[in-house]
Amino acid sequence: MSKISKKTAYITQAALIAALYTVLTMVAAGFDLASGAIQVRFSEALTIMPFFTPAAIPGLTLGCLLSNILTGCVLPDVIFGTLATLLGALGSCALRKNRFLCAIPPIVSNALIIPFVLTYAYHIPGGIPFFMLTVGLGELISCMGLGQLLLQVLLPFRGRLFNPDNIA
Repeated sequence: MSKISKKTAYITQAALIAALYTVLTMVAAGFDLASGAIQVRFSEALTIMPFFTPAAIPGLTLGCLLSNILTGCVLPDVIFGTLATLLGALGSCALRKNRFLCAIPPIVSNALIIPFVLTYAYHIPGGIPFFMLTVGLGELISCMGLGQLLLQVLLPFRGRLFNPDNIA
């Protein structure tokens, strides 16, 4: 396969993941679950995608950036929320050899970063330890619960969906 085709596959996978992340965040926003002290972004289930392809790193990052802008987040949330997702995706990629461990970095990065955003950018009462708990639990539901379910469903199709050598 030519390098152009592999690059095209990489860009296509990243774009698809970004689009899915954005759409799923908008769905969660419709249920008021995409932001705030208690958040369960369905899109965070996609944070297991680095298990399958490194194209998920820019895809998740771009998807989070677009989602935060489209849902009306304040600038610190756009910046630091996107950074949390990028760090989580990089960690998931680093741990991609273990399907269960790859879900942990996004949980940790969001549970450590987002509480500061909620406290200092949005001035939501509750305190950083409380937000670490609520954001961490939401991420646990999204990443470990929904993410591992998604991983299980996609695993049998791994070679066909994520192998750039199979793309004509």
